[in-house]
Amino acid sequence: MVRAVLPEDSTREISELIDDLISLFFESLPRRDQRNWARVYLNGLVRTTGKKTIRNIAGTGASSVEQSLQQFISKSPWDWTPVRRSLAQHLERTAQRPLAWVVQPMVIEKAGDRSVGVGRQFVPQLGRTANCQQASGIWLASSEAGFPVEWTLTLPAPWTSELLRRRAGIPDTARSLTPAQDAVHAVQRMAATWQLQRRPVVMEVSNTDLPQTIDAFALQDIPFVLKVDGSLPVSFGGTGRHKPGPYTAPARELIDSLRSQRRVVEWTRHGRTEGAVTLLTSAAILATPGEERPAPVPPAPLLLMGAWTETSLLPSEFWITNIGDRPLAQLFLLAKLTDRVALDFAETCEPVGIRDFEGRSFRGWHHHATLASVAHAARLLGTGGRTPDPVPRSAPARYQGPGAPRPPAVLPPRPLIPGQSARRAYIR
Repeated sequence: MVRAVLPEDSTREISELIDDLISLFFESLPRRDQRNWARVYLNGLVRTTGKKTIRNIAGTGASSVEQSLQQFISKSPWDWTPVRRSLAQHLERTAQRPLAWVVQPMVIEKAGDRSVGVGRQFVPQLGRTANCQQASGIWLASSEAGFPVEWTLTLPAPWTSELLRRRAGIPDTARSLTPAQDAVHAVQRMAATWQLQRRPVVMEVSNTDLPQTIDAFALQDIPFVLKVDGSLPVSFGGTGRHKPGPYTAPARELIDSLRSQRRVVEWTRHGRTEGAVTLLTSAAILATPGEERPAPVPPAPLLLMGAWTETSLLPSEFWITNIGDRPLAQLFLLAKLTDRVALDFAETCEPVGIRDFEGRSFRGWHHHATLASVAHAARLLGTGGRTPDPVPRSAPARYQGPGAPRPPAVLPPRPLIPGQSARRAYIR
């Protein structure tokens, strides 16, 4: 992988910004020497070429620096949560038009079996079994940029044994969950204790994890846009006095049956200049798999949205949301923030070494991820960010008929009101 090298002027500007960020985010570190080593590590993540290991950051022959950094990252008992919370609060105040929290999976392939959380496991993102760590980042995202602020490291079942817990310093409260479950619990903690504005959560969820994910977010009134597989069975219809049903069908079939009601959205892909055209439609649904079990809160109205790309004859992407006051174009904008985050992950987060930690401790992994998140923010903020991508807009005149919708404005989301018609709310 090619590592980006910043111009000297930009690197100097970012180093000065790091000094400011140390005072903003690392006040919770009790000792001055800890804050100094945080500064050294952050500058190393920004300046060092190649893999961002502690040895490379310390430099050739700097054994005392390497030992001190190793102590600071892997053994020092500073709490990473206040740092991440301060970073999130700062970005909420300073980032341009933050729209959503996006959950981005991260896979770190490994050769051995000693790194915390490593295991041979099937990885949907790779489409194969791999020896790896699986993690998730929770990113504050806008059309202009995405910033990781919280991380989870998934623990395969063997890592919850007493022996491996002790060896890697894994806390007793850490459990073996799926990556999606870990991410959902992290979002719940952020919503409950981080004093952040309520924003929709955008993430991809498997059919198996979907019911629990919907319940968890509903419990805290968190709006969401969840990417799902077209094979997902959904229930619909039967809400009117003379309407039969309810029926159950795969999401793909339900959306395809509504192709005559599609709306055209013209937009620009994140990181590109050429335009794209997508066809969208939606349907109110009653339930998703597993909802026959008792739910912690009354089930909220849900909307299934489907999209056709320029070249697809069948709908190819599907989302479920509880947001009830937005046109389809705006929901599509939120859903596509995953592309914004994927781009920033590749262009900024990887170059600052998010996947480069080689230590074996749970604490060390989280310390490294925290500092890499601050380095990511420093690089984007220090280089002035990016040119904003335009928001999705209605199709040009050749696609529009009488009463075509006006370009949507971006507003804070509200969940669907019980009993509200989803179709009237979105297709008007």
